[in-house]
Amino acid sequence: MAPMSDVILIVEDEPDIATTISYNLRKSGFETVVAHTGQDGLRSANRSPTPDLILLDLMLPDMSGHEVCAQLRESSRLGSIPIIMLTARGEEEDRVKGFENGADDYVTKPFSVRELVARIRAVLRRSRQDTEEEMASLRAGLIRMDLDAHRAWSGTQELELTAIEYRLLSVLVKRKGRVQSREQLIDEVWGLGTAITHRTVDVHVKRLRGKIGEAASYIDTVWGVGYRLVVPESDGTT
Repeated sequence: MAPMSDVILIVEDEPDIATTISYNLRKSGFETVVAHTGQDGLRSANRSPTPDLILLDLMLPDMSGHEVCAQLRESSRLGSIPIIMLTARGEEEDRVKGFENGADDYVTKPFSVRELVARIRAVLRRSRQDTEEEMASLRAGLIRMDLDAHRAWSGTQELELTAIEYRLLSVLVKRKGRVQSREQLIDEVWGLGTAITHRTVDVHVKRLRGKIGEAASYIDTVWGVGYRLVVPESDGTT
């Protein structure tokens, strides 16, 4: 039996663009589902089969793509699905807001089909690597991560993290005590060649600190370079 194709949910209000994307993704071996409004996109995401990735237009007729993204990230069942934002707006503020709401990547219109397919495959690959790590559990003081189950805790409190935040935390925990430059974090968390700014990294680190409770102080800013995770002796060194 042939392996099942990845299902891509396309949330795009312009029918011509949605049809073109769907046609080309099917030619590239994907299955597609198309929705033309934010509400239809949310309903489609909840239907079977669950999409493996969502292409989400920013400018939708009933609600913004940012709002759709935020609602998906709040869902316990759908929160880990990778999301790529599609938009004609390329300003940094739009990109930062998209990543703040949990988007995994951001493609500005007009884009080539070849670029879009490459971005989709890269995001899917990074997403799957999270569950294919040889090390099943990571620990650093109060922080514990179960990579197989894609779960994380700070003390006894289970953390609700986006896919990006989870990858960011896992990189810092794996390399605790070692400084990670912003460029290294971009390559490890978002992928080599992704158009992410240093400010975007800082925004995600700030959000991560806000979610990990007492362990927030573990993430040390190395000014002009990046970040490192340091566990105080009082919390143990494991």
